[in-house]
Amino acid sequence: MPELSRRAVLAAGGLASAAWAGGVGVASARPVLPTVRPGRLEYDGPARAWESGALPIGNGRLGAMLFGGVGRDRVQLSEQSLWGGVNDYDNGLAGVGDDAFDTSMSGFGSYRNFGDLYVELGGGVTELTAPGGPYETSAAETVQQTIDGRKETKWCVISPPATVVWQLALRSAASVSGYSLTSANDVPERDPQAWVLEGSNDGRVWTVLDRQQLAGPFGARLETRHFGVAAPASYRLYRFTFTPVAGVSHFQVAEIALDGVDPHDTPHVTQYRRSLDLVSGVHSTEYVDERGVRFRSTAFAGDVLVLRYVGQLSGRVTLLAGQGARTTADRTTLRFSGAMGNGLRYACEVRVVPRGGSVTTDGTSIEVQDCRELVLYVDGRTDYAMSAANGWRGSAPGPAVQQSVATAVRRGADALLSKHQEDFSARMNRVAVDWGTTSADIAALPTDQRLARYADGAADPSLEQTLFTYSRYLLTSSSRPDGLPANLQGLWNDQDQPAWASDYHTNINVQMNYWGAETTDLPDSHQALTRFIGQVAVPSRVATRHAFGANTRGWTARTSQSVFGGNAWEWNTVASAWYAQHLWEHFAFTQDLDYLRKDAYPLIKEICEFWEDRLVENADGRLVSPDGWSPEHGPREDGVMYDQQIIWDLFQNYIDAAGVLGADGQYRRTVTDLQARLAPNKVGRWGQLQEWQTDRDDPADIHRHTSHLFAVYPGRQITPAGTPELAAAALVSLKARCGEKEGEPFTAATVSGDSRRSWTWPWRCALFARLGDGERAAIMLRGLLAFNTLQNLFATHPPFQIDGNLGVSGAMTEMLLQSHTGEISLLPALPASWADGSFRGLRARGGYRVDCRWAGGRVQSFRITADRAASRSPVQVRVNGTVRTVRPEAP
Repeated sequence: MPELSRRAVLAAGGLASAAWAGGVGVASARPVLPTVRPGRLEYDGPARAWESGALPIGNGRLGAMLFGGVGRDRVQLSEQSLWGGVNDYDNGLAGVGDDAFDTSMSGFGSYRNFGDLYVELGGGVTELTAPGGPYETSAAETVQQTIDGRKETKWCVISPPATVVWQLALRSAASVSGYSLTSANDVPERDPQAWVLEGSNDGRVWTVLDRQQLAGPFGARLETRHFGVAAPASYRLYRFTFTPVAGVSHFQVAEIALDGVDPHDTPHVTQYRRSLDLVSGVHSTEYVDERGVRFRSTAFAGDVLVLRYVGQLSGRVTLLAGQGARTTADRTTLRFSGAMGNGLRYACEVRVVPRGGSVTTDGTSIEVQDCRELVLYVDGRTDYAMSAANGWRGSAPGPAVQQSVATAVRRGADALLSKHQEDFSARMNRVAVDWGTTSADIAALPTDQRLARYADGAADPSLEQTLFTYSRYLLTSSSRPDGLPANLQGLWNDQDQPAWASDYHTNINVQMNYWGAETTDLPDSHQALTRFIGQVAVPSRVATRHAFGANTRGWTARTSQSVFGGNAWEWNTVASAWYAQHLWEHFAFTQDLDYLRKDAYPLIKEICEFWEDRLVENADGRLVSPDGWSPEHGPREDGVMYDQQIIWDLFQNYIDAAGVLGADGQYRRTVTDLQARLAPNKVGRWGQLQEWQTDRDDPADIHRHTSHLFAVYPGRQITPAGTPELAAAALVSLKARCGEKEGEPFTAATVSGDSRRSWTWPWRCALFARLGDGERAAIMLRGLLAFNTLQNLFATHPPFQIDGNLGVSGAMTEMLLQSHTGEISLLPALPASWADGSFRGLRARGGYRVDCRWAGGRVQSFRITADRAASRSPVQVRVNGTVRTVRPEAP
């Protein structure tokens, strides 16, 4: 490589300096590094709720949520590309004015539920669900409150849809002659006033048992009313479909009871243990049943899903399609196939392989009797292809499913498990972190109990490290190079109307999903996003020309995007510019010149051309983005800082990319001039970094978005060393947005209102880290775990999304390692609670692996390895406040 290009590559990674301070040094001693602890989530009972209790596995394409049920195990299935139908959230905008119209938005739809697999081996269990949701509720007013035996509690659904569904699956079929409902404590118009009660034995065919249309609300608060069933019969499933009163903001009911039915009827078991190993990617359940028989099950997502059950097994395996297709069964195989309204075809197959005993079928399910072991091989696919040129369609899913299942059966569960563990553990073992050990007695507690202790203020460093590991686990489980990127729910979804369509939100969420991809060494997961950007650009070009003019060069996108590149909701005019940061960052960390030349550079240049055409001059002769918006609040105006900062970042990324490639010198000069003419960041009247050109920021504003701080993180325009005045102003803004009051203690609990959202905590953690404030960064981490993390460690922003999980590993890494300023900085924002520790395998821009050990808050030893760098040229490393010139080691 010519010398100029070599230096450009290093500079592009942010690690080489034209002037070296002092002689070249090396780390004096290799650090003592952590091994990957067997990070596990552990529980002492089955999951009751999909969102907060079930545990996820996935291979990037196919995922499952596992409940660890006793007697009746539910395995809820998701497939990354099952997208279609109608979603009111996005489709309501279709055709609203020329600027809002986008032909790719017609039928935008949503991510859909793929189906459920039920494995009933040993008596079944009574289970309450709300399958029409997820419904927006408070944490203390869920469907579970309808069977808690307490009139003073209630199920309260906020902004209910047209129908609200309550469903109880019984341990064994029972005949119900009547039922009762109890009104809630307030607001009579929210009472149940119209509903249908139905019964079923298979979840497909339902029989109407009773239908009610009341003249008005119940007569009193906390009143119990009884209703009869005219023709009772024996059913295993009962459901109420309520029709909330139109125009009323909530639906609520206190208690629901079926005559003669115990809603908590569960087989008595002992020694129950349910766990998910985050390093091996294996879920397991174990208990001793009522007969004294030890029952064990394991599940993992290799090439296909594999579920193994061991014990004395008799019962039934049932497969239900989420989109209405009919399941058929031969002696050992369950399968369904169908097509969505948009023509997307799907197929699923489950092969049941017993050891001992017998297997029969009734044509719709598979019965097993006296088996010692049962292995289920599961695959599901669609004919989606990430190719706009091919109309987003590929080969038929049925043959591929049949082939993959047949291959899996031939190889057997043991061989598949060995291959899966080798592959998955290799990904997880790339990185390890350690900043303390939780005492053995606390570490032995179930995860939900440890989370409750932590929320009460107790220390649990191993739980924090588990959250970091879980973040990487979820990303590698939901995002692989040959598949779609992780969406708002990663990969996992059990609804046909998931929150925000479970789409790709371009104003923070899809980007946050990948904040830890490069720094925690999962660049292969990041490839799913970089490939997706190249494909969604195709329909987005059409939408952009329609909205911004037929001669518009380049493209951008709206806030919501589908797997087909559909655009919906508000135009997020800098969406493609933010996408471009990921295109550049993937190169900055991997130094893959072929990728930069063929894939990233042409897209980044094209997006620059869009902004070259769109920017306008203000009265001061500065360039501003017209008609901008600071998500998701405030007025529209020219030159909002969110736009200005992301455009600056885009231009810098282009300048660096062109420099690496030695390409387009004239256009590089054009972009350099455009960047220099951009209207700059401003410091406002109360010392804040302004969010708008007009100094209108309200110091009491605690809005969830911190869009005007992009330049701090994930951007690189504002740094404490390079722009100290702006960094100080950014800190003023950030503290105010968190609700911090001068002279008052600042804790996670004092952050309130709109600022307490699952994804806000990681962003603010990273922002404080970039500003060198480790203590406040740690407070943000505690806030996420304490206030927006469910029992299964899913982060939640009601109704539901897990980008907080996916982004937090990137935020935590910023506390330990930074490389965006032209040097590698070790422990730039270390809180006092992390005084002693180590990490290995974290990544720095320029293609470097970094290992480090510290004690008393000071680095003791470190190692820089040039395993992906263009050369072993010296790099600048900030160690304990001093910059040293270090020659990286060879890999």
